[in-house]
Amino acid sequence: MAKRALVTGGSGDLGAAICRRLAADGLQVIVHANRRPERAETVASAIREAGGDAQVVVFDVTDTAACEAALTGLLESGPVQILINNAGVHDDAILAGMRPEQWRRVVDVNLNGFYNVTQPLLLPMMQTRWGRIVNLSSVAGVLGNRGQANYAAAKAGLIGASKSLAQEMASRGITVNAVAPGIIAGEMTDGVFDADRIRQLVPMQRAGKPEEVADLVAFLVSDRAAYVSGQVIGINGAMA
Repeated sequence: MAKRALVTGGSGDLGAAICRRLAADGLQVIVHANRRPERAETVASAIREAGGDAQVVVFDVTDTAACEAALTGLLESGPVQILINNAGVHDDAILAGMRPEQWRRVVDVNLNGFYNVTQPLLLPMMQTRWGRIVNLSSVAGVLGNRGQANYAAAKAGLIGASKSLAQEMASRGITVNAVAPGIIAGEMTDGVFDADRIRQLVPMQRAGKPEEVADLVAFLVSDRAAYVSGQVIGINGAMA
């Protein structure tokens, strides 16, 4: 029976690419969305039309009770052995001018959402003695970035959580890694970085493709990566 993979933020550009890649590898994909369930259903429908297996789940990763209810429903059909914590937002401002709600919202989605989704899935995953958790961090969490103290703090927190959880899960056959993308084409970066700015920032002088990140994630959740855990893997065109 195919393993089940939950991709949070599966309705976005990067999440959708990850969903499609994992489905192509024969996994049962659970496409998560919050505000855009119709986009998640479009992703799932395309996967099914291509012969894959996909379903949609809708909840707010910042709502602990909603997460627990949705995940309990998913677990009724068996453990989720692959988890991709991809849901994220940014709301940029220099810290001196950052509103409290900007700080809290970005940390809540990017970091607290990791806890709310991951924690309920761990014991069922541990009982299978096999699992893969990949947390989408960012080059900003490694280097910092002007105007993104909230985002960088949350993404750096994901790195620390990944390394700690990797140590806790290692004896149970569960790997935990962080992927730290740089500038990846899509709605999260469109309008933020123009072509000239990308050429200045990225030695490869282009934005990455969502599919390139998805290929890396697909490797990390495969049996080929069974001895890779607790790592932060950058995919940023030599930015860092």
